[in-house]
Amino acid sequence: MLNKKNPQKKNLLIFALLSAGLTHVHAQQQQVKGAVQNEKGEFLPGVSVKAIQDNGGPSVTTSTNSQGLFHFQNLVEHAGYRFVFSAVGFQSDTLSGYVVEARKPLSLSVKLQQSAVKLDEVVIGYGRVFRKDLTSSISTIKAEDANVGVFTSPAQMLQGKVAGLTISSNNSNPNATPSVSLRGASTLRSGEAMEPYYVIDGVPGASLALVAPDDIASIDVLRDASATAIYGSKAANGVIIVTTKRGKSGQTNINYNGYLAIDKVAKHYEMMNAAQYRSYVNDNGFSMEPTDDLGADTDWQRAVERTGISNNHNISILGGAEKTQYSISLNTIKNNGVIKGTDMGRQIARAFLQTKALNNRLTASFNINASITKQNDVLALDQGLSVYDAMYYYLPVSPVRNTDGSWFEKADRSQYANPLSLIEENTNFSKTKVLQAHAKLGYEILPGLTYNIDLSLQNRQFNNAQYYSMFSMAARGQNGKSIRAAVEDERKVMEMNLSYERTFAGKHKVAALAGYSWEENNNNDGFQLTTSDYYSDDLSYYNPGMANVVDLLGFGNYYLSTLRMISVYGRVNYAYNNKYLLQATVRRDGSSAFGTNNRWATFPSVSAAWRLSEESFIRETGIFDDLKLRAGFGVSGNSLGFDAFTAQSVRGASSKFFDYVSADGQVSPLRTLMVLRNSNPNLKWETTSMINLGLDFGFLKNCLTGSLEVYKKKTSDLIYDYQVSKSKYIYPTLTANVGEIENKGIELSLNAKAIDKEDFKWNTGLVLSHNTNKVVSIANEQFTQDYIELSDLGGAGQTNVFQQRLTPGAPIGQFYTWEWAGYNDEGVSVFYTRDEKTGERTGETTTTPQKKDQAVTGSPQPKLTLGWNNSFSYKNFSLNGMFQGAFGQKIMNATRARHSNVVGNAGQKNVLASVVETERMTDINAHYLSDRYLENGSYLRLAYVTLAYTIPMKNIPIKNLRVYATMNNVFVLTKYKGIDPEVGLGGLTPGIDNRQTYPRTRTFMFGLNFNL
Repeated sequence: MLNKKNPQKKNLLIFALLSAGLTHVHAQQQQVKGAVQNEKGEFLPGVSVKAIQDNGGPSVTTSTNSQGLFHFQNLVEHAGYRFVFSAVGFQSDTLSGYVVEARKPLSLSVKLQQSAVKLDEVVIGYGRVFRKDLTSSISTIKAEDANVGVFTSPAQMLQGKVAGLTISSNNSNPNATPSVSLRGASTLRSGEAMEPYYVIDGVPGASLALVAPDDIASIDVLRDASATAIYGSKAANGVIIVTTKRGKSGQTNINYNGYLAIDKVAKHYEMMNAAQYRSYVNDNGFSMEPTDDLGADTDWQRAVERTGISNNHNISILGGAEKTQYSISLNTIKNNGVIKGTDMGRQIARAFLQTKALNNRLTASFNINASITKQNDVLALDQGLSVYDAMYYYLPVSPVRNTDGSWFEKADRSQYANPLSLIEENTNFSKTKVLQAHAKLGYEILPGLTYNIDLSLQNRQFNNAQYYSMFSMAARGQNGKSIRAAVEDERKVMEMNLSYERTFAGKHKVAALAGYSWEENNNNDGFQLTTSDYYSDDLSYYNPGMANVVDLLGFGNYYLSTLRMISVYGRVNYAYNNKYLLQATVRRDGSSAFGTNNRWATFPSVSAAWRLSEESFIRETGIFDDLKLRAGFGVSGNSLGFDAFTAQSVRGASSKFFDYVSADGQVSPLRTLMVLRNSNPNLKWETTSMINLGLDFGFLKNCLTGSLEVYKKKTSDLIYDYQVSKSKYIYPTLTANVGEIENKGIELSLNAKAIDKEDFKWNTGLVLSHNTNKVVSIANEQFTQDYIELSDLGGAGQTNVFQQRLTPGAPIGQFYTWEWAGYNDEGVSVFYTRDEKTGERTGETTTTPQKKDQAVTGSPQPKLTLGWNNSFSYKNFSLNGMFQGAFGQKIMNATRARHSNVVGNAGQKNVLASVVETERMTDINAHYLSDRYLENGSYLRLAYVTLAYTIPMKNIPIKNLRVYATMNNVFVLTKYKGIDPEVGLGGLTPGIDNRQTYPRTRTFMFGLNFNL
């Protein structure tokens, strides 16, 4: 450090200070000016410089510009000051003993030393801390380390990057969203209730549609309850905090990133072609209707497929001056799916402005974000009215169209529809607009004491338009059918808090937070209109007034639901001598979603850490560069996925009409009213408690770092709909708190700088996770039941046969199926029978298995999930890639069962080409769902590989010009016989592959990015 007692300066530093003095002459003379360098003598931009009065007066903060220079000109004359210099990644430094005098400007200079431990900042909810001070389990993924691909959701950037975070993208439909779960499922409800809670730039519950992946700076994943408890009733499934890119003082950048992507189907089901099917029918005594075989050889999979072409463009402007920073970005993406008629287009605009005033004590920011998403999709209904089903079962001997140009159809055949006609004769278009405004004020009342207020408003408008033409198999005999729906959601949030941070005696560091939150959600405010019987298809869904029939039952289930939540929260962090760390959090939430007797709940947490590497007995070993032991316990809740009517008695219109006769004899049809829901004034929060133990470590000058986590998570008062007696209740089901689920596991994260040479570098990271999920109970004294049946997958002869059960002692999604026992003498599949009372095998087999014959046959929960990331760089070249996998889970391949129905489908529908070898043509039970179709779902996938080159640019304004090529889904190693083993792992029915699977693709991307 260079200070006032060392007058010797380098010539470069003297020149910089003189230049600063000549360049920044204002009407008011600068009182203090200076420069900040690193150990190499390079000037550092963006360093925070805080002038603190010795007598406790107001402090003033500035920062160094792009040349590493700073100045003050509004300090109190004749007052003593000390100057604190701080920057991420460097040790803070202080220059003391200075007195500001009139017309005697001070010149300061300092060299900051790089931190032994990298001081990465971590978002912890309503604040930030340095990772070294962290006491809970939080993972941070920087934008440069995130996954690369054609992503429509930021969650896809995290797959394989965070231990314990399971992200399943079970298909390549551009309109699909991945399932996301953190440390196992902890609720019996689906949808939003099973997902982590999202916070974007400090706005809780913000829509992910407002963020383009290119605009993201970092993503923080709060994994344990001591980290998530600050968000209380919304945090049982973890919290994901997205931070977008912001402008910096003293620099302006114009950034562009764009790519072109080409999608191809990675794998097809090998169905029979025309020649194979004719031989199969003739050789096995089956027959086809003569009108089916018109001499064609149609590959229906390829008939509905295309090459998917996608493109993305993102332009952003980021910059700022000493007191004001800004960022503006515009993103547009068009993703055309590989199935004709499926595509998604989205435009996102974001603008942010932040400025300081009142001697830098007031910080004000405002941002406005908007997105428009347009989507086209194809039919994926049951009863065979699904493109993803028909593309396999339709006969290859039939043509696409008849000779007169009409579709080749068999309207009298059950669950049989031409897949091309399902695409062409049916329209499903939706448009979603999301607008968000967010304003924030922060005022430093006293040194270290800041008052913050956040206001945000989000409005979402969703419009859906469907039209089934006169030739649609989905609306036969209706002469065209139109469905129009419009829905609006509105979300208002106000947050106020006081934050305080100060260090006493150089050893006691205290940070405190106290806040209040108010939130109102007005959702599902909409309507629907269903009409039919048109004169022509020419107007499609644009003029429902031309219809002759209005469906009085087709107005949709849209009703305004207003939910309010009020919360108070607090947090205290204490650190002693950078060794011993403590954090305590409490939040109390009140919500109108729950019963009148249980609308308030309290969610506390506490965590502590011991930085062992700061102890002399650890330092003297010379082994560890960083070593920290963490322990935490917390309680969080799950109020997501509710509407205002969940705990209320609801009456509404039924589907029945009666003839009302007026006094003058006029007859009018009127709808009857009925009870739709019972009230439950005792309905309360689902509560999740978690204990977490963690060990963070670093070796070899932190070339090898990592963490080991062990946790146990228990969720009680699970909410589910239970059957009740109509003698006591009006409606047959009641939403109640009954069950309990437990998750426990272990996670390992490793990061290594394997090679760190000047020209060649290799960084590698590994995350491993093991989670055990168990349903502890689903009953109590009032609601008694042994199990809950799930997954009725259908199939001939299998009506009301379920494939999964929720059973105490078993994981969510436990498979409970028949057990295949081979064939009898007639060549028909037989199954083991079980005693109805004992559940044990009887030793006998049957061709007509019953529900009593089902048994536990496997679990869809992975025993291990893995992500292995590697990045190589050689001069201006870089190569990045990631392996991702899951191991030990089972998948019910109902799709393969469906297309193995050799007797039922023979002459009527297509079958897999492999049935000639795998099935007996006498087997009327070949398609029965049993453990025969329960397959090993383990897989290892090379998720992506990116090769990039940074082009050296001289004498032109373009900087960091980078071209790259990426391949996604390079290969997958698996024994699974379906299209892809990465089927949905979220919800109550994970591990199901049942005839509605969009093909998985292999993507080739070519991109370019640069800044000016």
